Amino acid sequence: MASVPVVVTSRVRDLLTQTGDLFTIALEGLRRTWDVRNWFWEFVEQCWFLARVTTLPVILIAIPLGATVALQVGDLAGQLGAQSATGGAVVVGLVREVAPLAAALVIAGAGGSAMTSDMGARRIRDELSAMEVMAVNPIHRLVTPRMWAASMVSTMLASLVILSGAIGGFFFNVLLQNVTPGAYFDGALGLLRISDLVVTLFKAWLFGLIAAMVACYKGMTCAQSPVGVGRAVNQATVVALMLVFGFNYVITTIYVIAFPPKI
Repeated sequence: MASVPVVVTSRVRDLLTQTGDLFTIALEGLRRTWDVRNWFWEFVEQCWFLARVTTLPVILIAIPLGATVALQVGDLAGQLGAQSATGGAVVVGLVREVAPLAAALVIAGAGGSAMTSDMGARRIRDELSAMEVMAVNPIHRLVTPRMWAASMVSTMLASLVILSGAIGGFFFNVLLQNVTPGAYFDGALGLLRISDLVVTLFKAWLFGLIAAMVACYKGMTCAQSPVGVGRAVNQATVVALMLVFGFNYVITTIYVIAFPPKI
């Protein structure tokens, strides 16, 4: 029985150590952001890769999601005699919550797993150690461009989710539920504010940064075996999503308190 507190204490210590290492790598990567010429082309390559593997999945997620919300909310609003408010509910939901979370899910699932496996493969082949021997900091050369690429692509994906979801909601709400196009867009524009879009883009940027940060950390610290890389990929996805949902709750709570929604 006396060993139980020791085990718990050891696990807590390991968790705190890993958390500290994670944020140390992230801050070290951001520290050399100004030295763009050393990581610019890697940044461009990562942006192109992330955009290529995430654009189609995020569209395929957003269109049926917007349509589903429109059908469900439209049916309920029709029973209450306020079917014209469906557009506002769909677009406001997309802008405030769905867009950054959907972008984060795709970035962490598709892009983050690829980053983790790439960094893990470099660790197995001792490329990271070789870079250090050549006086090249692997964090500045590899982690910095990936964090900025993921954050930028995530921001653009959030905008794509809003557009695709609004189109899906418009199609089902207008064509199937006989709501006029003017009423659909008027309800959305009447409830949205510029601050909603600003906070959404900030959340998408932050979530992309978190996904890349966790992916790079797990890849650079994985066990030096193929099994270790596979486990690191799974852990990176789970940890990134946990952090994303946690930060989303905190940011949303602060925003709602500071800027109460319109009625």
